[in-house]
Amino acid sequence: MKLVPHLLTGLLAAMSLSAQATDFRSTDIHPDGYPTVDAVKYMGQVLNKLSNGKHSIKVFNNSALGAEKDTIEQTKIGAIAMTRVNIAPMNNICPTTVVPTMPFLFRSKEHMRAVLDGPIGEEILKSCEAQGFIGLAYYDSGARSMYTVKKPIKTLADAKGMKVRVQQSDLWVSLLEAMGANATPMPFGEVYTALKTGLVDAAENNYPSFESSRHFEVAKFYSKTEHSMAPEMLLFSKKIWDGLTPEDQKQIRQAAKESVPYMRKLWDEREEKSLATVKAAGAQIIDVDKPSFQAAMKPVYDKFISDAKLKDLIKRIQDTK
Repeated sequence: MKLVPHLLTGLLAAMSLSAQATDFRSTDIHPDGYPTVDAVKYMGQVLNKLSNGKHSIKVFNNSALGAEKDTIEQTKIGAIAMTRVNIAPMNNICPTTVVPTMPFLFRSKEHMRAVLDGPIGEEILKSCEAQGFIGLAYYDSGARSMYTVKKPIKTLADAKGMKVRVQQSDLWVSLLEAMGANATPMPFGEVYTALKTGLVDAAENNYPSFESSRHFEVAKFYSKTEHSMAPEMLLFSKKIWDGLTPEDQKQIRQAAKESVPYMRKLWDEREEKSLATVKAAGAQIIDVDKPSFQAAMKPVYDKFISDAKLKDLIKRIQDTK
């Protein structure tokens, strides 16, 4: 019978621990099994371990809590703790994020990772704090290319006059306009129907998104413009963050950082698998005259990289080996 008080004490301790435990809500627009979704779930496991079971993360993916624009707003006001979004929708909110979004900025995947893992990457993440976001990490988003319904794009001239879906970002509108296309901003979830019904002629994205969204069913021509390697961002609500202990904050940062190599491994595997899937389904992968696209981007840089600080960041990225 002497065991009973001990059992009771243990039970009360467990109840008190669970009362303080937090299940942070995180959002993503992608389906189950997508690398960003699985990486945040992995981050949750790491956080759970680091916090001795005190904290965990619940992922609401598949646009369950809205499009990226909506989830960014919800994160800012503290309605949700965290969101994984592409960097582009942040351009109008946190001006420095425009830098990694610029067309043809990164020479390769390795160059991009070296930049984002270093002081330049940290500087850009930190710049979002003033707008109510704690930037935790970057995830890969691959190289984005154009895909079309009726005819392939091989040269810059082929893009002229095409209606192309873009993310809801001024930079992306300008980027497509520099190609001579008609940019049509819309949420990711509406793109399949827009391509199918002819509301747009084309869209642009990476292999995994082209495949997981089933866009390859309606747009068979994938032209390797590789015009952007704009990364994904993992953002935490500053409103919620400020209420956490320094120890909690440290654990969340560590868990986020540990999820990055995990995400990249998944990403690299997924790119290969997605490419094989779309090719098997009849998608045509087309090489393009890339220099003609690069040459058209000067007006985009002139418009968006206007002040000295942004110009310095661009130069530092270009100088990174």
